[in-house]
Amino acid sequence: MLHVTLRQLKVFQSVARNLSFSRAAEELYLTQPAVSMQIKQLEGNISLPLFEQMGKRIFLTDAGCELFHYSRAITQQLADMELALNELKGLERGKLSISVVSTANYFAPNLLAKFCQRFSGITVSLHVSNRENVLKQLADNVTDLAIMGQPPDSLDIATESFMENPLVVIAPPNHPLCKARKIPVKRLEQETFLVRESGSGTRSAMERFFAAHKISIHKGMETDTNEAIKQAVQAGMGLGIMSLHTAELELETKRLKTLDVQDFPIVRHWHVVHRKNKRLSCATQAFREFLLKEAPGLMTRRKA
Repeated sequence: MLHVTLRQLKVFQSVARNLSFSRAAEELYLTQPAVSMQIKQLEGNISLPLFEQMGKRIFLTDAGCELFHYSRAITQQLADMELALNELKGLERGKLSISVVSTANYFAPNLLAKFCQRFSGITVSLHVSNRENVLKQLADNVTDLAIMGQPPDSLDIATESFMENPLVVIAPPNHPLCKARKIPVKRLEQETFLVRESGSGTRSAMERFFAAHKISIHKGMETDTNEAIKQAVQAGMGLGIMSLHTAELELETKRLKTLDVQDFPIVRHWHVVHRKNKRLSCATQAFREFLLKEAPGLMTRRKA
C-alpha cells in the first residue's frame, strides 16, 4: 500500500507543472530544499524515480507522467468535494481564484473590490500574468475564471464578452502628431513603436491590425510590462498601442495623449473564460454573473 500524503502530491504537481524545483518553491512559498525533500520522500514511498535531469533541465520519467495524471484527478476530486460542501453554505463563505492578463489588472481589482463588498465572506486569490501564462493556468485547471482580451481557440473553454476593450495609440504630449486630426494609418510607418512581448494579446491585436492594412511598422523596445511602455513613451522613445483602460491615469493627468488615427481605436472586448467541464462554485458563478451584468456600468461610472 502506498503511503503518499496530499502535501507530497501538491509539491509534486507544482514541480511537474513548472519542471523546476526553484519555480515550484516560489509558487508554494517554500524553500528549495523543502521541495526537494518532499520529492525525495515521495520517490522513496513509491520506489521509483519521478524526475530525471539532463543538463540544467529536469523531465518527468514514465512513473512521473503516470503520477502526474492520477494526482491531478485526485486534486480535482478533492476540489469538487470542497465545492459541494461550500455550496451547502451558500455565498456566506467560499473561495474564488481569478487569473487576469496584465492589461486587465488596471481595472480587475476595482471590480473585485465591488464584488467583495457585496459578498464579504468570499476569499479571493488574484493571479496576474501575461496571456500565455494565463492560458497555461486554465489548461492546468489551477484557476476558476480568467479575464483576457483574446480567448484561445485550442482549449475546451466557455467564453463570454462582458466589456469593450478599445486599443488606442499613445504618444508624449509634445509629439507633433498630437495636434493632427484624422491621421492616415499609413503615416504610422514613419514612427517607432514600443511593443509588448510575443504572446501578449495586445501585441497580437496590433500585428493583426497592421497586417490587415498592409502596413509595416518599425519596432523599438520590447517589454513584458505596460508600465515600461508608458514610461518609455513619456520619455520620447516612441509611440505605443495599448488598452485605454491601461493608460487611463496618464491620460487624465496629461502625461500621455491619444492620437486621432483613422480606424482607431481598435475595438476589442474583455472576456470571462473558464473550462467547459469545470464545476463552478457558487462564488465563481456569482462573480461571472457580476461581470456580465454590472462591469460595464461600474467602469463607466468610475470614469465619470
